[in-house]
Amino acid sequence: MIQYFDIFNGDADGICALIQLRLVNPVESQLITGVKRDIALLQKVEASSGDQITVLDISLDRNRSDLDRLISVGAHITYFDHHYAGQIPQSSYLNTVIDESPDTCTSLLVDRYLNRQYSLWAITAAFGDNLVQIAEQRCVMAHLNSIDTQKLHQLGELINYNGYGTQIDDLHFHPARLYQALKQFQDPREAYDEAPEIATLVTGYTEDMEHAKMMIAEIATSTAAVYRLPDTAWARRAVGVWANDLSQDFPARAHLIICPDGENSYTVSVRAAKDHPYGASAFCRRYPGGGGREAAAGINKLPESSLGELIQTFALAFK
Repeated sequence: MIQYFDIFNGDADGICALIQLRLVNPVESQLITGVKRDIALLQKVEASSGDQITVLDISLDRNRSDLDRLISVGAHITYFDHHYAGQIPQSSYLNTVIDESPDTCTSLLVDRYLNRQYSLWAITAAFGDNLVQIAEQRCVMAHLNSIDTQKLHQLGELINYNGYGTQIDDLHFHPARLYQALKQFQDPREAYDEAPEIATLVTGYTEDMEHAKMMIAEIATSTAAVYRLPDTAWARRAVGVWANDLSQDFPARAHLIICPDGENSYTVSVRAAKDHPYGASAFCRRYPGGGGREAAAGINKLPESSLGELIQTFALAFK
């Protein structure tokens, strides 16, 4: 019997991409996801010849060995992503839709693949992935009024906010549960109005961002800023969406956000300047556990001994 696997990032982009695909082609599948930074997800897949695997919004480069393993057993894989991929394997078992340009996200790639059947979900994801201008342009193209545009903006940010944390216990909802709650809505505006999970996220987001906005930069110049957050669950939840907010508020400035992960090491979020959205992925790939995309990237499990060098290198890279 053929098995179906849906492997997706636990952020807004991964969730909204899968919602689009399964609204068009509903199947009973095994859901494999986790916190946003848990991207080595293909290692959790045990598939056989003929099985159907859909991968959404996780770096091919970070999953290369397991991708090769799944291809070798004859599983059929469709891979959508916008992160650094490196060399893409050539196989009849692998179909890729990958675009690393800084002005797209996985949900926008899926939207194009599906001939824009559920574009409002793609717009929601673009807002969550900090592609605010592109999302706003798509709202104009869709003839949405300001109220509906704001709903999609807030929904995208809330879904994205829920994905940040070191462990699932840091989150308000497991991303698989949040996907299951939202997939019943063809229109994300209805999800915003009706899903009780969204009301919970509104409260949590408001409280966590109030804490974040009280933080003062450790370093701040016209081109780069560095922030250190405390070792708390609210900081681990807020780090990504707050980094996005900073990049919108200071578009000429790159941002480095350092946050203890609760496990004696640090997670790092990097946002390239909105005015020049390049270099974040290359910078983070210098470090073990680092990666991402041109405009936004991160590092997992950075030891404390590396923090000083990281800050100096960041200031030089984005001066």
